[in-house]
Amino acid sequence: MKQLVILVAILAVGACSPSPPPANQAAAVPTAAPVAPAPVAPAAATPQKTVLDDQLKALDRARAVQQQLEEEKAKTDKAIEDSGG
Repeated sequence: MKQLVILVAILAVGACSPSPPPANQAAAVPTAAPVAPAPVAPAAATPQKTVLDDQLKALDRARAVQQQLEEEKAKTDKAIEDSGG
């Protein structure tokens, strides 16, 4: 039983160790030739839809509502001040 526990522990540690890089990886990277920059996507392109889009839209709507309420509060406060209150 003790040997089985040791064997499982060794296999677990061995499975966690990183594998060595492929042998042909070093040969595939040129060292003397300059690398051209990747083409940049146009700024007018639509961004990709993400998981957070719905939450970001909700936050934008909440900010718009907050701004509207602050403006209405300022108008109400000014009306109260003008009426002598």
